[in-house]
Amino acid sequence: MSQPLRKIPVNPFAACLGQHDLTLTRAPLQALQVNVGKLCNQACHHCHVDAGPKRTEIMTWETMARILDWSARHRIREADITGGAPEINPHFRRFVDGFLAQGCQVTARCNLTVLLEPGQKDLPAWYAARGIRLVCSLPCYTRENVEAQRGKGVFDKSIEALKRLNAVGYGREPRLPLDLVYNPGGAFLPGPQAKLEADYRERLRADHGIEFTHLRTLTNLPINRFAHWLGREGKYDAYLDLLTERFNPETVPGLMCRHLLSVDWRGRVYDCDFNQMLELPLAGRVPRHLWDIEAQKLAGEPIATGSHCLGCTAGAGSSCGGALI
Repeated sequence: MSQPLRKIPVNPFAACLGQHDLTLTRAPLQALQVNVGKLCNQACHHCHVDAGPKRTEIMTWETMARILDWSARHRIREADITGGAPEINPHFRRFVDGFLAQGCQVTARCNLTVLLEPGQKDLPAWYAARGIRLVCSLPCYTRENVEAQRGKGVFDKSIEALKRLNAVGYGREPRLPLDLVYNPGGAFLPGPQAKLEADYRERLRADHGIEFTHLRTLTNLPINRFAHWLGREGKYDAYLDLLTERFNPETVPGLMCRHLLSVDWRGRVYDCDFNQMLELPLAGRVPRHLWDIEAQKLAGEPIATGSHCLGCTAGAGSSCGGALI
């Protein structure tokens, strides 16, 4: 039976900022992160998107075209494409090519097993031909831990996918970066990123002959599926206490919400991907679409926050790029 969640302050993260005389506002925009839909070939236990094979939210080409038009007008130079499994969107490749045509550096967030899905056999070569930066989920280097989070059979498929990516140069050639993502398997913070990267490198190389570029450590945020798990296990309150106790003010300047704009499958905008999943609109205002805002007016704007933001500022910090310090 799930444990009732304790009533907590409306925004304990704001309280932590106040204790350190900090404010959180936007810096000049550097990148767009676009979620092209919640459809996925997996349904991971920790997924903050609640993605899965039965989700129907998926970005249309009409919305993609409007995003590309906005990106061109505002001279965006970094595009980060995510999902779900973004590759499953039928317009994904055309969308990526649209950003590349504008001179954008494109990052794709890949769950690895999608490379083994029907119709995706050529995906590693397609990625390599375009020099796409890949950020791939692999929450551990052991079968037991990976399958506890992501399901039976996922580990072997992930290893096979990594071998296919290595075969076309990913993780081996400087122009084809292959970053892996670690997140804890429970209600605790990631260990030191450098140490974990060394462990991953040693084990993946020795056990499977796999090479990669960097490891990114991400903290599990207490939202959606992970929050539900915490409640069922009676660990929600203790986890929130842990995040609060480990609040690190040095992480605040580097938070991804300061320089990134998150766009959902409908074209609506948010301060970050986590706010998107909680449907907290950009700057805490009324919902808006990307094409209704001007990039140059974002700098200095307030950022919508909540208790979940403690996950990004605990310990060494956490962001789409991994540890912050």
